[in-house]
Amino acid sequence: MQGTVDGFGYGFVTPVVAFLLAWLGAALGLRCTTRSLHARRSRRAGWLALAATSIGSGIWTMHFVAMLGFTVEEAAVTYDRPLTFASLAVAVVMVGVGIFLVGYRGATPMALVTGGTITGLGVASMHYLGMAGMQFDGQFAYDTLTVSLSVVIAVVASTASLWAAVSIRGLLPSLGAGVVMGVAVSGMHYTGMAALQVHLHPGAATGTTGDTPTSLLLPMMIGPGCFLLLAGVVLVFDPLVVTDGPDGPEGRARPSGRGLPAGGQVTAIPVQRRHTSSAGTARREVRQPRDR
Repeated sequence: MQGTVDGFGYGFVTPVVAFLLAWLGAALGLRCTTRSLHARRSRRAGWLALAATSIGSGIWTMHFVAMLGFTVEEAAVTYDRPLTFASLAVAVVMVGVGIFLVGYRGATPMALVTGGTITGLGVASMHYLGMAGMQFDGQFAYDTLTVSLSVVIAVVASTASLWAAVSIRGLLPSLGAGVVMGVAVSGMHYTGMAALQVHLHPGAATGTTGDTPTSLLLPMMIGPGCFLLLAGVVLVFDPLVVTDGPDGPEGRARPSGRGLPAGGQVTAIPVQRRHTSSAGTARREVRQPRDR
């Protein structure tokens, strides 16, 4: 028996909130990637790890906020916690591989294609692994062509976003790249949901159990949600993320270098040396007529 699926149980509230979370995670992650390009090599890995965790957490929270509105009218739906958290780990790890490739290799075509493909596959893997964590008296079936389209959307958008993160300077362009990735992640999610069909077992349990999707999912999203807020605070209080300036206090304090010798430094001449030099010049000027 085929089940009746409703993906918008709360109207447009869940899609809008889900997009905002995807955009926040993508924007934070891409800004951290940009920040890593200006950091010392010893600090680059930390910024890239923060970027991967931000993007992965944003994708994961986006997916399950959207799933708050998902119901199967003829069956009760619950979630397997290990698989649900495994989907978060897959998202962070696979996005991290793509981010680290681009962060250390730069905006080379090979790095962008490879990193974007791995990141996009991480987005898609997180989605379908999260769907596999749903438990009910039945099984899912997917349309292969629509699933393939959802994966292509994820890969193309991830590649474009990584290119923007390492190639475009400035806060607003990076935020725009985050919007592109947020739209793509949301589009990939709902494209994947459009490929879904639910087949129920005979005599499937109907109604609701003691644990509703909201009561199950919201506690699991507290940790990733708090992490996104923490990452946002780190970026807000790091002015170099906005200015794209060099790393370290010496980078902030260094003069502009206009009108200075090579290297941008001024070497002070001791007072005694200046007086001696001036006196020597005066003596040479006085002695010069006698030599003639």
